[in-house]
Amino acid sequence: MAVSNHHSFIDRCLLQFDQALRTCVPGSSLATRSSPADTVAEEELSAAEKKHIVGLMRINHTGEVCAQALYAGQAATARLDEVRESMDLAAQEEVDHLAWCDERLKELDSHPSLLNPLWYGLSFGMGAIAGLAGDKWSLGFVAETEDQVCKHLEDHLTKLPEQDGKSKAILEQMIKDERQHGETAKEAGGADLPLPAKKAMTTMSKVMKKTAYHV
Repeated sequence: MAVSNHHSFIDRCLLQFDQALRTCVPGSSLATRSSPADTVAEEELSAAEKKHIVGLMRINHTGEVCAQALYAGQAATARLDEVRESMDLAAQEEVDHLAWCDERLKELDSHPSLLNPLWYGLSFGMGAIAGLAGDKWSLGFVAETEDQVCKHLEDHLTKLPEQDGKSKAILEQMIKDERQHGETAKEAGGADLPLPAKKAMTTMSKVMKKTAYHV
């Protein structure tokens, strides 16, 4: 959801707060596409397998919360209209991922990470800083983010139990979408980020994954 510059400062704050609530409150995000898991049968899983799947899907859900916040922050500070529109389109597609992960967690009798509001705030700030740095860096930030997301989703695919076709179907579609988002950002002029920035993003991602798996 892009926030128009024609709105007053208070209106923009309220719109951003509304988006944050819809992102962080379970069940508030509605997908525009059906979940890839809908056509896959649920197989029998042990208690240990369910616990492990829940941890992985909670990480993926939190990752989508961060993506929403990153795009919102970038859209709020991006200078060019076409960049804001690109951020908004990507954010809309990420809503599907958020809703799919949320639905899968419910199917497994679990819930998203309790720390999602914290991660949303941190990610929004990072996105806003990237937007202020300039559109080529903002787009480069998107490209690097999506590249790292694809790598961890691919890693999760190898860690899911073989019979968990529902979660695998979700992750496979997410990888396709995330890869496209990254390629679009690069084609739009995204710059390759400096190594320290990439390492900082990787470190933050590792902390998020470790905490979201358990909480």
